[in-house]
Amino acid sequence: MEIALDEARAAAARGEVPVGAVVLDAAGRVLARAGNEVEARADPTAHAELLALREAAARRGVPRLPDCDLVVTLEPCPMCAQAASLFRVRRLIFGAYDPKGGGVDHGPRVLDAPTCQHRPEVVGGVGEQDAAALLRAFFAARR
Repeated sequence: MEIALDEARAAAARGEVPVGAVVLDAAGRVLARAGNEVEARADPTAHAELLALREAAARRGVPRLPDCDLVVTLEPCPMCAQAASLFRVRRLIFGAYDPKGGGVDHGPRVLDAPTCQHRPEVVGGVGEQDAAALLRAFFAARR
């Protein structure tokens, strides 16, 4: 989670919403890491999770990552939750819960839908306080 938090801090420094993600292989080695790049790319889908998952798959030359874990600082939105399913990650680990925009434990609960083809193991609340504090500070500075 510390690597994901580092990516989130770097995203905040760039003026992006501070969300960071890392993809780990079965041995715990980092395959890819990313922070949000929505503003920099002018792309509303440039979430940290998608960027990291795409990079990890590209590095391996495969479309699925069944032996990998996705670690992200914030509960994934519905789009990113579905991406975790489509990439077939083994485990999804996230920090802060997102009652407003989350798609795993909140909102549509994408991974619990009967149409979801793959449900990774989900572990929420890892490093929750640090991740939530980073988000609160970022948005407080903009109000």
